[in-house]
Amino acid sequence: MAKRRLIDKALDKLVDDITETYEGDFGINFIDAANLPVRGKIIGVLDLLFEVLFPGHTGNKAITRSNVRYIVGELLSQVDGELSEQIRRAYQYQCRIDNCSHCDCTVRAEKVTAELLEELPRIREMLKGDVQAAYDGDPAARSYEEIVMSYPCIIAIATYRIAHELHVRQVPLIPRIMSECAHMRTGIDIHPGATIGSHFFIDHGTGVVIGETSIIGRNVKIYQGTTLGALSFRRDERGRIIKGGKRHPTIEDDVTIYAEATILGDVVIGKGAVIGGNTWVKESVPAGMTVSSPGPELVYRRHKAAKRNGN
Repeated sequence: MAKRRLIDKALDKLVDDITETYEGDFGINFIDAANLPVRGKIIGVLDLLFEVLFPGHTGNKAITRSNVRYIVGELLSQVDGELSEQIRRAYQYQCRIDNCSHCDCTVRAEKVTAELLEELPRIREMLKGDVQAAYDGDPAARSYEEIVMSYPCIIAIATYRIAHELHVRQVPLIPRIMSECAHMRTGIDIHPGATIGSHFFIDHGTGVVIGETSIIGRNVKIYQGTTLGALSFRRDERGRIIKGGKRHPTIEDDVTIYAEATILGDVVIGKGAVIGGNTWVKESVPAGMTVSSPGPELVYRRHKAAKRNGN
């Protein structure tokens, strides 16, 4: 019993020590934060939207031509209720930060949710182009179904196209939660603030980073490890980063960017340009230009075992 009391006493002190660290915190704990959106609910909404955008691809619902209207209607009704609730929470969170007392967060959330749902036909047409670009751009692709069901770029791009619509409508938190969910699932990091045209293909995809103010045109293909990043950040008189402003590249139509290329700053990669692998680009590139870096010098050494064997 004495040992048990010692353990209880140590536990009490540990609880006190931890809870003391919560006092005065803002942003890293969520005590009494009933207005915060729920990450798991947002991921669930994404799953529902994927069922609408790619009907039947998960196998969760047996969709036929005779029941498709019923199932899509059911899915949209579910998204409407669940997403508007999460957006309401996000707006209320922002109002709490801004000390706003006059906004009707419920009405705003319902309006934005309706606008997103109205955009779904256009988003789906965009995704058809993205799937087509993957099929045309990858000689290993055997079918559209294979691309939709297995290519990580489709998950990342579809999530981006949904999150972007919420981002441009200034919904707090939720667009970034969506994009980071796709990032964890695919290794592809697309900020929802980026602007990306149709027929976009990310081959392989692992390690791709596309920054917030990036602009990407039509028919652009990029490979794994590509970074569209910022070169530097403006700071105020106190040394704090000034947020906002264009700081990421603009990639014009028909550009190909090969693996591990890094393009930094507010530069323009002209139409039809090719950026070679393992390049570091900090200046604009004219249309039709190919950029490459000198190949490394290769050194060949014969293994000792091979020498002894007379090879």
